[in-house]
Amino acid sequence: MFKSERVVMGITEIAALLGGLALFLYGMKMMSDGLEQAAGDKLRKILEKLTSNRFLGVAVGAGITAVIQSSSATTVMVVGFVNSGLMTLRQAIWIIMGANIGTTITGQLIALDVSAAAPFFAAAGVVLIMFFKSKKLYHTGHIIGGLGILFIGMTMMSDSMSGLRDSKLFTDVVTNLSNPFLGVAAGAVFTAIIQSSSASVGILQALSAGGAISLKNSVYVLFGQNIGTCITAVLASVSTSRNARRTTIIHLMFNVIGTTVFIIICQLFNFADWVESLTPDNTAAQIANVHTIFNVVTTLLLIPFGELLEKAAKKILPEMPDEKEDITKMELNFISPSSLINHTIGSVSVAISQIHGETAHMYQIAVKNVEDSFDNVMLWDEKRKNKIEKNEEYVDFLNAEISKYISSIMSTEMTQQDALAISAYFQLIGNIERISDHAVNISDYSELLHEKGVQLSEMVFGELEEMKNTALRILKSVDFSKPAISTMVFTQISMSEERIDKLTEVYRNNQLDRMKNNQCSGDISVIYSEMITDFERIGDHMLNIAECMLKI
Repeated sequence: MFKSERVVMGITEIAALLGGLALFLYGMKMMSDGLEQAAGDKLRKILEKLTSNRFLGVAVGAGITAVIQSSSATTVMVVGFVNSGLMTLRQAIWIIMGANIGTTITGQLIALDVSAAAPFFAAAGVVLIMFFKSKKLYHTGHIIGGLGILFIGMTMMSDSMSGLRDSKLFTDVVTNLSNPFLGVAAGAVFTAIIQSSSASVGILQALSAGGAISLKNSVYVLFGQNIGTCITAVLASVSTSRNARRTTIIHLMFNVIGTTVFIIICQLFNFADWVESLTPDNTAAQIANVHTIFNVVTTLLLIPFGELLEKAAKKILPEMPDEKEDITKMELNFISPSSLINHTIGSVSVAISQIHGETAHMYQIAVKNVEDSFDNVMLWDEKRKNKIEKNEEYVDFLNAEISKYISSIMSTEMTQQDALAISAYFQLIGNIERISDHAVNISDYSELLHEKGVQLSEMVFGELEEMKNTALRILKSVDFSKPAISTMVFTQISMSEERIDKLTEVYRNNQLDRMKNNQCSGDISVIYSEMITDFERIGDHMLNIAECMLKI
């Protein structure tokens, strides 16, 4: 009877532990999603506008991670931005350092111990979600409700684990964790599995609150948890650019160096005892404080050596001789579908930055095709014509692949602004593809003129030169190194498009005059007229592109 009762109690405790863990993780996700939906539009803009100032970078990384409660999400976003060229590797270093500080906020919130008020938070959140139509209140409900559910789960875990302190088997396991290597390995593996250092630290706090583990036995686990959280960024960097993969190496180096430093500190000094003395009656706060001290001190130690971290990452992952840019190679340079891991926080921001980078690459090829096509009319070159056709195949490939990628992420939950941006990119790539088509048309006309042995008159040559310069001026007025265009640039493009329309009318009238004066044959006149039409259409598509970029 007694033995049966012990078994039932064990099953009950395990069920309570699993239920508490489920509520804790769901509450964290619910709160994080609500925070990202409420502030998601601003997160990407803040990161994109980041300067190279290291202290500003650390502050921005810490602030954004504190908001979305996930250093993994911030690092995944950074990997995406580096991959798409919107952020340099140097800028990424400061963001990653800040992200490690920002992720400690969850542990500090848990240490406040507001579990008594948790049901009220959960109830208030449900009311906001269920009974109000405002999107702002809906997202706020997720934040408040998630916080309440998180604390309810935390309480359940703590209560279920209280009996573990009397278990000899568990005590033996925990005692072994005081070994630096075993503790670090345990923390790293567990955090890598659940892909959240905030969650794994919270679980450790629940163990300590239940009296199942002391701070002295958990400090090394805490250090390992910081290493384990790097796994998400490592997975996100698969199939990305070399610089994006270097970003994950820097993230890993930061935490490995920090762990090494703190293992030495723990061996030389009574670090755990000192932290315990700060909050002797609050074990959850002790865990949170170690987590915070680890990341703040590591950042302060490494912030002067950011350039050395960058050089080390480049040494570990050097440039390969065969990786020089080849715009005719049929592959995606920026888009990496593997970075959208289970639609995690920040995945939409990463997707948009990747789409932006790939679209900029596609646009660069289309602009080059326009320039080469006009050059071919004025001076025929068969190799240049072949190059234009090869580039056109690549533009078609990129158009198809970007479209497929956009379709694959449309089902992801995102803000209205992000949905508008992705829709704008879909229209944008269609217009870029059409510009490249018109360039190919002009190149085909150049071949016809070459076959007919036509010598261009000085007047026609001058018109073609003006067409080329006008087309390139409007095409190059869009700067894809920036996420969008200003209203001033849009006005300039609009005025340039009007100028193209006026020039088109002038060229047609000139051509009619030449025909009347028998200065050109009818079939040559038709070819030239078609060429003028393609020139006009390039202007139309550029105006469409400018309108799309205003929406982004």
